[in-house]
Amino acid sequence: MAVFEAVLELADDHLVLGHRISEWCGHAPMLEEDLAMPNMALDLIGSARTLYAHAGALEGQGRGEDELAYLRGEREYRNCLLVERPNEDFAHTMLRSLYFAAFMRPYWLAVLAQSNDEVLRGVAGKAEKEMAYHIRHAGEWVVRLGDGTEESGARMRAAVEALHLYTEELFESSDVAAAAEAAGLLPERAQMRAPWQAMIAEIFEQALLAVPQGGPVLRGGRQGLHGEGLGHMLAEMQVLHRAHPGARW
Repeated sequence: MAVFEAVLELADDHLVLGHRISEWCGHAPMLEEDLAMPNMALDLIGSARTLYAHAGALEGQGRGEDELAYLRGEREYRNCLLVERPNEDFAHTMLRSLYFAAFMRPYWLAVLAQSNDEVLRGVAGKAEKEMAYHIRHAGEWVVRLGDGTEESGARMRAAVEALHLYTEELFESSDVAAAAEAAGLLPERAQMRAPWQAMIAEIFEQALLAVPQGGPVLRGGRQGLHGEGLGHMLAEMQVLHRAHPGARW
């Protein structure tokens, strides 16, 4: 059961962030971003689908990707708090994507090198390339906005202040993740701290941004303790499936 729940954490991270990014479709600041952002969302949701299917197989109770995505409530979701944060403005959205992708790329590379789970290695082989693109795309925007106009710089600094306190949870292994790590399925999350810090420091230097030091830390997503916004997001995402349970399209 611990292994099932550890894979579920990964799936929830990817689905929730993918849905958040998809909310920009038709609302992005330029046409190119109206194309890029749905593609980034699809990358994340595609990984989530495979992870949910694998989690369901590990659980062995007949639940598949749709049941796990659409028939769990807010307190049953185990995503980290960072990915559920509202989009706010474009600066917040790009920084959130950068923070997550800068963690996930070395994580997926470690899965490729260390995991004894064939399905997870298959996900990692594709996902690490997608995360490399997300880092490049979001990183370019962080630099562009941070080292841009007075307005864009102020918005990016505000995004750093608002989001950085959620990043520590990325590196913390829950009890179920620790069990999966001990079993050889997943790498230790703490191993990603050094490459993440190096990547963020390099991009922030170009963006004329200061990396926050110390300060408060917000966590709780792995225990099902979420902000109000996740409940609203899930209500919108799940309404059709719940209104027509078992429907075939």
